[in-house]
Amino acid sequence: MKRMDKKTCVVTGAGRGIGAAIATAFAREGADVIVTDKDLDSAQDVAGQIGGQARLLDVEVEAHWASLADEFPQIDVMVNNAGVTGFEDGIAPHDPENATLETWRAVHRVNLDGTFLGCRYAIAAMRAKRAGSIINISSRSGLVGIPAAAAYASSKAAIRNHTKTVALYCAEQGLNIRCNSVHPAAILTPMWEPLLGTGPDRAARMKAFVADTPMQRFGEADEVAAICLLLGSDEAAYMTGAEINVDGGLLAGSAAPPAPADA
Repeated sequence: MKRMDKKTCVVTGAGRGIGAAIATAFAREGADVIVTDKDLDSAQDVAGQIGGQARLLDVEVEAHWASLADEFPQIDVMVNNAGVTGFEDGIAPHDPENATLETWRAVHRVNLDGTFLGCRYAIAAMRAKRAGSIINISSRSGLVGIPAAAAYASSKAAIRNHTKTVALYCAEQGLNIRCNSVHPAAILTPMWEPLLGTGPDRAARMKAFVADTPMQRFGEADEVAAICLLLGSDEAAYMTGAEINVDGGLLAGSAAPPAPADA
């Protein structure tokens, strides 16, 4: 038997990047995956590749969640992955002094409000079985301050805390609904493209972004998906309210870079 056999799973922001990798990993292990994204075409592309179902879902729109609940009133796994950095339309001020209230709120509407709505939907959709797994994609940025991306860091920190609140609430209710958060650091996905650019200095930019990472590289979306596969499966039955870092050792502390081979 595959690890996700007979499980119905919803993944948000699954039209590309980490979400697409998670949806693919779940489907490979036997899950019935509902691939959701605010870009329906990209969701349909992924669903077609993995044999899943595609649905339009802009996570900050409550009516979209209501429609999803009507169509899929019972699920087993919910992955709240959809998120934005605030830099999707180009570099703009996101530091605590110069960020605008609207740009601050725009990031929180997707990252935090979207996760709240996803958790709320999931609890109701898992209550009949009294069991399930909610996986919230936070970030390394939710564990430390990020001066140039204040809203992103704030929203991801709130996701971390809300995850624990949901885990405790479900336990209080006598429900075997687990809720855990995953904290990726620099994962090479389309979200990074506005920061990396396409010019001749791209390689140098990539190297600079991972200079403080002990493993000295970007992570891959499949490496995050592997953690989500564990959390979504019955193998993680005693894990709730936990947080897992996928960061190449970044939060473990500083590490001296390896010496050159000819040193």
